[in-house]
Amino acid sequence: MQKVKSYVLPIAIVLGLLLHEYCAALSGVVPYIIFSIIFLTFTAVDIRQLRFKPMFIWIILFQVGVSIGMYALLKALHVNEIIAEGIFIGVLCPVAAAVAVVSTMLGADRNTVTSYTVIGNLVISLVAPIYFSFIGVNQDMPFLESFLQILRRIGVVIGLPFFIALALQLLWPKANRFISRFKGLAFYLWAAALFMTLGQTIHFIIVKGEGNWYNILWLGVSALVFCAIQFGLGKWIGHKYGDTIAGGQLLGQKNSAMGIWIANHYLDPLASVFLAFYSVFQNLFNSWQIWYFQRKKKK
Repeated sequence: MQKVKSYVLPIAIVLGLLLHEYCAALSGVVPYIIFSIIFLTFTAVDIRQLRFKPMFIWIILFQVGVSIGMYALLKALHVNEIIAEGIFIGVLCPVAAAVAVVSTMLGADRNTVTSYTVIGNLVISLVAPIYFSFIGVNQDMPFLESFLQILRRIGVVIGLPFFIALALQLLWPKANRFISRFKGLAFYLWAAALFMTLGQTIHFIIVKGEGNWYNILWLGVSALVFCAIQFGLGKWIGHKYGDTIAGGQLLGQKNSAMGIWIANHYLDPLASVFLAFYSVFQNLFNSWQIWYFQRKKKK
């Protein structure tokens, strides 16, 4: 299975390139897939056993504070809006729902990783609507109207799966146990979401890329820089709290499929190129980490 997983990213890129027009037409399907991924992830863990840990405060502060701080700084320096939005969503983007898979393979504490997956996604579902009310395509709307509209869309995709899973675990545990048996489907759903979102980004680049190659180049460079910063800083934070791997993965491993979907709906769609590049870099780094960890174990 691990060999199959290692081929998902290149297959998604190739299929997205070949079938980009179909991916663009199926953009409305992506939020339902993301909802299903998060729901299956939450039903597979005992939500009542999740615990908030001090490390989470620093990771949340980085995502929430640095994302808007970098956007404000870049705008003050008159950096192109597309690049500023790309970096903004690249930092704010919630942690990947499947982060526990890689993290536990590398020796991280499962409870720590799972707890932040839930908490981090819920926090972003509340903060993102506030930011998108004055960044991106909703700036002309009144704040409250914009906030509620975005909260309704993002909150349903990220927050609602948590509350449904919690209700099932408390009120109908048999149904929750039955559904959790299909948690393996989350990987295939993630692969489908990645294929569609990358395909949509590729389609947009092909259609709108002419004249925007400068922005695309800098989005790629920025994605590499911030991938290194977020994994590196996350590991440093994690080291302070006794779990270097968990810290690195929780700050560095992003839900790129969700981030691309959010960028395509609330920002300039070209900003999603940042997360398309980021997805490539984080998967390459994770593959190297797994290879290096297994090599050390053999020694």
